[in-house]
Amino acid sequence: MERAAPRRRNSLFKNISAKIAAIPMAFTALVVFLGGTIWTVVYSFTNSKLLPRLNFVGFDQYTRLWSTPRWLVSVENLAIYGVLSLIFSLVIGFILAVAMDQKIRFENTFRTIFLYPFALSFIVTGLVWQWLLNPDLGVQHIVRSLGYTSFTFDPLYNADIVIYGVLIAGLWQGTGLIMVLMLAGLRGIDEEIWRAARVDGIPTWKTYVFIIIPMMRPVFVTTLVLIGSGIIKVYDLIVAQTGGGPGGASEVPAKYVYDLMFYSQNLGQGFAASTMMLVSVIVIVVPWAYFEFSGRKAR
Repeated sequence: MERAAPRRRNSLFKNISAKIAAIPMAFTALVVFLGGTIWTVVYSFTNSKLLPRLNFVGFDQYTRLWSTPRWLVSVENLAIYGVLSLIFSLVIGFILAVAMDQKIRFENTFRTIFLYPFALSFIVTGLVWQWLLNPDLGVQHIVRSLGYTSFTFDPLYNADIVIYGVLIAGLWQGTGLIMVLMLAGLRGIDEEIWRAARVDGIPTWKTYVFIIIPMMRPVFVTTLVLIGSGIIKVYDLIVAQTGGGPGGASEVPAKYVYDLMFYSQNLGQGFAASTMMLVSVIVIVVPWAYFEFSGRKAR
């Protein structure tokens, strides 16, 4: 018993240099991130305008927020963009990864081509697709110049489908990364599993659905987190492509927060909208984390 105490003291000072090096990051996480989050939530219950002030008004900002048509449109757009982006990113990324996994010729070239858009910022991506979807310059103009004069393709100028035009640009920019992650997961599958499936006469699609995809669960979790984080904070793509138009039809929560805080000088309303975005993330992440880690403990 007398020898146990020195060991505990020694374990406290083990890797002391690494622990000291981690202090700035821990300080940033606790003070900046956590402190900023608490500060935002507290001031969302005030009537702060140009400058923050502790004049509490209860849930007035939230009541006003959910009665604002512009906010409701932004939430609807985020839901449409989020669900479709999640589905198509996973499906297209996985299909491309499967195609790449067939040991095709010039694989490195094709992989670079598909991944290259991810190297571009959303601002550049938005501007490129703003030009491509412009009816006077882009796809519609090119097709009509070929003789198909009745062809119409102008999603960014149609309030009913503008969010789908934004979705096209988002998929073009981000699907390459999903493909690379999926390809890495596929390359990590033991070749013996494929041989056993062929010997047993299992069709290829069943092998993917019932064997390969379940084995790639960690890869799918990673891609879901990456896609989800990109969906919640989508802002620059909207600004570059549509500016929120036409007529506010492509508004998203992040742009709503920015406009309220810096243009309308209504900090209280912006804080309330930010808090709602935080709540949406918590509602998604907490159940997933609970089932993920509780499942690991059970195993």
